Amino acid sequence: MLDRSKSAFLTPAWMIMTRPLLRIAGCQFSTEPDLEHNRRECLSLIQQSADQGARVVHFSETALTGYAAVDLPTLDGYDWNALRDATASICDAAREYRVWVVLGSTHPLSDGHRPHNSLYIINDQGQVVERYDKRFCTGTTEPEETLDHCNYTPGNHTSIFTIDGYTCSALICYDYRFPELYRELKRHNVEVVFHSFHNARRDYRTHHYRNIWKEIVPATIMCHAATNHMWISATNSAAKYSSFGNFFVRPDGRLTGKLPLHQSAALVSDVDGNLELWDAPAPWRDRAMNGVLHSGEVVEDARSADRTCY
Repeated sequence: MLDRSKSAFLTPAWMIMTRPLLRIAGCQFSTEPDLEHNRRECLSLIQQSADQGARVVHFSETALTGYAAVDLPTLDGYDWNALRDATASICDAAREYRVWVVLGSTHPLSDGHRPHNSLYIINDQGQVVERYDKRFCTGTTEPEETLDHCNYTPGNHTSIFTIDGYTCSALICYDYRFPELYRELKRHNVEVVFHSFHNARRDYRTHHYRNIWKEIVPATIMCHAATNHMWISATNSAAKYSSFGNFFVRPDGRLTGKLPLHQSAALVSDVDGNLELWDAPAPWRDRAMNGVLHSGEVVEDARSADRTCY
C-alpha cells in the first residue's frame, strides 16, 4: 500500500525558496563644512564597501553637506550647484560599483523656503528613486524658532522602497523619539530601516555630566527593532566628539555589531530573511495597533471590576 504519511509529502530541500542576503555597509566618517572632503570620504567608503560585498551603502545624516549650525554655521549662501555636482558623482559611483546608496544630504527648496534635511535613496543604476525628509526637526517654532527649525523645513511623508525583495524605509535622527513613526512603518510591512543620525561635533564630555545619548539612542533603536520586528542600520557622524559609533540591530532586538568612535570605517552586516528570529509581541501586535490593548477576552466579573478590593 502507498505510504501517505506526512513525511512522504515533505518539500524537497532544493524546492524550498530562500531569500538572498542583503549586505549593508553602515559608513561613518567625520563630516566637515568642506563639501569636497565629504564627497571624497563618501566615494572612498562606497568603494571599500563594494569590495566587501555590500549591496547597500548607508551614510549618516547630512553626510555630504554637513549639518547646519553644527558642522556649518549656516546654510546662507550655500553653493547648491556644487552640491548637485557632488551628488551626481555619488550617483555615478553607485552605478559603477552596482550598489544602492542611502545618502545623507540637504535638499534645497524654492521660493525662499528652508531646505529639507534628507536621505537620498540611490539605486544600483545611479538613479535617485526616493527621498526621505526628516519629519521631526529638533527645537520649537513657538514663541520663536530654535535648533533645526532655524535652518530646515520638516518633511511630511513616509518613504517606502524595495531592495532585492526586502521592503525598506528610512528615518533621520530625532525621528527615533517618536515610536508612532516605527508603528507606521510596521503597517507598511517594512523589514529594514536605515536610520541616520548626527550626534557629533559637540563636546559631550563637558556639555552634560554624562553623555546620555550614547545610552539612549542604541537602547531605543534596539527596542524599536524588537517591538516592530525589523532590521535597523543606525549610522552617525564620526566627528569629534560623537556620542556613538554606527551599529546594527536584528529584529529580535539583538545588537550584532558596532563601530568605535571617531574612526572612518564601514560596519558590514547581513540581513538574512531566512532566519527565524523570536518575535515576542507577534500574537497580539495587530490588536494593539488597532487599539485593543489587552490579550485574550475581557472577563465579566465583579471582582475584576472592583479595583479597590483585595
